[in-house]
Amino acid sequence: MNDRSGFDAFVHARGPVLARTAYLLTGDHHLAEDLVQAALVQAARHWERIHTSPEAYVRRAMYHQNISWWRRRRFTVTSLESYDSPAPASDPTLRLTLEQALRRLTPRQRTVLVLRYFEDLTEVQTAAELGISSGAVKSMSRQALQRLRVLAPELADLVGADA
Repeated sequence: MNDRSGFDAFVHARGPVLARTAYLLTGDHHLAEDLVQAALVQAARHWERIHTSPEAYVRRAMYHQNISWWRRRRFTVTSLESYDSPAPASDPTLRLTLEQALRRLTPRQRTVLVLRYFEDLTEVQTAAELGISSGAVKSMSRQALQRLRVLAPELADLVGADA
């Protein structure tokens, strides 16, 4: 990595945004930090090749690393206790309700919702990022949104009536 200042500037400028995305993917502050760090280590190794569009590379690395992690820890419980979440709601009660509901989704469901609705990826883009079919993305999105409606009916405005 010859352009250390460019890498440092990228990390400084985009680190907080990447950390929020990682938190939404993992549901755990500490895992989110590890996820960003692992992706940035990969980016640092390949900086010469990716320096023109590093954020796309880092995000893809985070998505893939997170998938690897959930395959290894399918049955572990994650905690959202210690992190001030980046939920879109400014109302603290609504934010806590959303956090609690997201915590009860499976890691795959949570990841699909983050990519589709926080990262604003299409079904096809989400499927490509996760290495699954777009039909699986549709199905998981539908199931996750239905589960959110059951877990937190007060979030109906955020979840949408016809999703």
